Amino acid sequence: MKITDVKHFAVKVGFRCRFVVKVETDAGIHGLGEAGTAGRERALAGAIDHFREFLIGQDPRRIEDINQVLYRSQYFEGGTIITAAASAIDIALWDILGQHLGTPVWQLLGGATRQEVTCFADLISGEGETWAERGADLVEKGWGTIRCAPGMPDDFERLADTIYEPWESMQWTAERLRELRAAVGPGIRLAVDFHHRLSVAEAAEFCRMIDDVGLMFLEEPIRSESPDAYAALRAMTAMPFAIGEEFSGIYVFAPFIERGLCNYARLDVCNVGGFTASRKVAAMAEAHYIDVMPHNPLGPVSTAAAVHFAIATPNFALLEYNWDVRHQPEDLFPRVMHIEGDRFPIPTEPGLGVDFDEAAAADYPFEYWEPPHWRRRDGSYTNW
Repeated sequence: MKITDVKHFAVKVGFRCRFVVKVETDAGIHGLGEAGTAGRERALAGAIDHFREFLIGQDPRRIEDINQVLYRSQYFEGGTIITAAASAIDIALWDILGQHLGTPVWQLLGGATRQEVTCFADLISGEGETWAERGADLVEKGWGTIRCAPGMPDDFERLADTIYEPWESMQWTAERLRELRAAVGPGIRLAVDFHHRLSVAEAAEFCRMIDDVGLMFLEEPIRSESPDAYAALRAMTAMPFAIGEEFSGIYVFAPFIERGLCNYARLDVCNVGGFTASRKVAAMAEAHYIDVMPHNPLGPVSTAAAVHFAIATPNFALLEYNWDVRHQPEDLFPRVMHIEGDRFPIPTEPGLGVDFDEAAAADYPFEYWEPPHWRRRDGSYTNW
């Protein structure tokens, strides 16, 4: 079996694009993958076009070897764009192998360690006007873990260019968390994702402010380029941290896992290097008694990959559920996985078990999308 083509499609679905990769073979089997790094689709397309030149003619079953070449062959190893593009190709190759052998991908990854994949919901997906109302709605619908996104007083639109002040946000969020906890009770697990917006001092103070609320984890409170910064924060609080959604490759995870800075490894199968790299990060984490909690903010292909990975991974905790994935166009994605309550059942179809209609892609043309640019009141830039 040989690779005959590698195609990519940036399709506008919702407020941004999905970047889908399709690897075709001379056996009549094709595999699907999805790349992370949303908002940089033109750069991803260039990487895929480059990879295509040497992938055509190769055996798609040599997955580890191809993964090594994609990551290392340019001499300047890895990087965000290269690794996201390589992730999509890697996922597609596992999809091909599963279809070729007539078995789900999770079986190829070592077999099932569980029969279902439990997810957490974002508070924004609940119905209601307040955090308390939305949380109560999600609990009534069967969700056991709810993640919250910090806000600001007054009108605040997270998908627009706006003003964001960390200290104001911390106080406002702490107050809303207490209201939410009172509404859902002590048995529901709560979490907060700060999306890299705080300094070490601000993050430590926020942990102190909400110590009585009881969070399962605090996600990405500070930027993660420096393990030493997380070490400083770790010395100031006992709060469990979930880190790693933006990590490109296995090596970035090493210091965070080995030094005990990460309590949940938030690897993204579509950013870290596909199934091939994800398995290695999970094994590294398992050796340090750390669970993985995959990042999954993209489309149906990303979700399917994350579910297969979770089924085969013993140290899996929870999967992020992108509530927007329910609204993917059926003509574009005619076969997808369906959540039941707050969990996905074990997949039974060969490969990933999802489809993408290449012909329908023309109806969802690429559009540039730039993440919001947030600024503080003094005009300085701050993270979205």
